[in-house]
Amino acid sequence: MKKHKVAVTRHEHFSAAHRLHNPAWDEATNRRLFGLCNLPNYHGHNYELKVKVCGPIDSETGFVMDMKILSDLIQKYVLTVFDHKNLNIDIEAFKELNPTAENIVVVIYDLLRPHIPQAYDLFIRLYETPRNYADYWGESINE
Repeated sequence: MKKHKVAVTRHEHFSAAHRLHNPAWDEATNRRLFGLCNLPNYHGHNYELKVKVCGPIDSETGFVMDMKILSDLIQKYVLTVFDHKNLNIDIEAFKELNPTAENIVVVIYDLLRPHIPQAYDLFIRLYETPRNYADYWGESINE
């Protein structure tokens, strides 16, 4: 029997504040590069999160992955951690890492990956605004 690789996606959202800032730079450089995202008292976003899992359809359930289980994993490992938080202050990963959309999407991937079977591909898309988003699928670049 032919196995089909299919992707299923769960869409969630959370609200969080952050400040883009590089402490190695002076205030003028931070303001010039990050603009309003560098406000000293932070600013917030209503993030839209899409978590895609790709793999074979289970012959017994007809699912790639039970979407209720995926939703529960996102709730437990992402939403309870990020929602209504100040990313710079409340999230350990961002105490040393600038909370850009690019870095946030990698942190979310790393939080979820251990809980998704390794036989499945995981793809994360995070919308910071309706027109700006970052994607991550677990690939790394050797520098």
